[in-house]
Amino acid sequence: MNLKSGYPYFFLKNGLYHDFDVLRENITTDVVVLGGGISGALMAYELVKQGIECCVIDKRKIGLGSTGASTCLLQYEIDVPLHQLITKIGKGNAIEAYRLCSEAIDKIYKIAGEIGYKDFSYCESLYFSHTSRKNTYLQREFESRHEAGFKVKYLLEKEIQERYKLRSKEAILSEKAARIDAYLFTHLLHLHNQKKECRVYEATHVTKITETGEGVELITDTDLKINTKKIIYATGYEVTEQISKSIVDLKSTFALVTERIENLPDCFGKSLFWNTDDPYLYVREDKGRLIIGGRDEKHYNPAKREILLERKAKKLKGDFEKIFPDIKIKTQFTWAGTFGSTKDGLPYIGPYAKNPNSYFALGFGGNGITFSALAADLISGLIKDKVNTIPPMFSFNR
Repeated sequence: MNLKSGYPYFFLKNGLYHDFDVLRENITTDVVVLGGGISGALMAYELVKQGIECCVIDKRKIGLGSTGASTCLLQYEIDVPLHQLITKIGKGNAIEAYRLCSEAIDKIYKIAGEIGYKDFSYCESLYFSHTSRKNTYLQREFESRHEAGFKVKYLLEKEIQERYKLRSKEAILSEKAARIDAYLFTHLLHLHNQKKECRVYEATHVTKITETGEGVELITDTDLKINTKKIIYATGYEVTEQISKSIVDLKSTFALVTERIENLPDCFGKSLFWNTDDPYLYVREDKGRLIIGGRDEKHYNPAKREILLERKAKKLKGDFEKIFPDIKIKTQFTWAGTFGSTKDGLPYIGPYAKNPNSYFALGFGGNGITFSALAADLISGLIKDKVNTIPPMFSFNR
């Protein structure tokens, strides 16, 4: 599957950070993690921590799928606002989903410290409206989050202008969010896991997977065999080829990174920005540059995505300059990637009835990284303790 177009910023920034081995012999292991992006790296980290023998297999170079195209925002807010999610899955489940995402941010911070990743950065998150008049949408969302115990403030136009020089009628300010470089973080995670005897293989293309009574057999395009008791699919959007049930709508999303900006206001180093509009916009900072994204298209069509890329980048630049008119930016790189959404904005985590020796870590949506951290914790615990504690709102049966 063609997952991206253009020149993803974090790959250009880091280059081919590390070369991992290619599989050259038949192997046996207790668990195979299929997919070596950030989802697979987090999964292997938790398996190793639980003392479970495992290996990671990726058909690409490590980090060159969706991970390399990520803009790496960590938020507890999911794609479906809390007040709307409550109506979909109930108050308790909705609040629990948001709470678990908040805890996942802290978990990633803790892992970053363990593996020597130094660029994890906590920040605030400003969820704002740029409509011409006030509406009740943000007010309802604020009330739902505040009642659920999240640290949020409701800001109006004057305060928003004073604090951020941003044109907006109203906004929710959340104290909890973060930024990372998912590509570099993934490589450091794999190097850490290798030291704990987790084998990592890249450029190893599995072409056939067969579940047997004994476990799972994988065959590569070079006719090598991998035998394992369990397999964990951490292949992101490509896993749709393994599941008969329709669980995700694939889209294309677009992003640009600016040249370094002299005298960039301090608020960009302290906050993420994202809005309620359609098409939506989000902004984050990295080393004096701004990463601006959004303008999704409701299709997965690599050829069309390529054609649209530069036009979408110009629109994103214009979207930014409308709300931050005092900041002049120059686009340096542009890219696009595959993006998926589920009916409720939630991930699919755990077993799938038709594949008894398989588990799935499918963190679709804007919270892919925090969902991946959740999946790693939940699935590794299930394999270790044989007890399913995966919340029902993440299951395939919902």
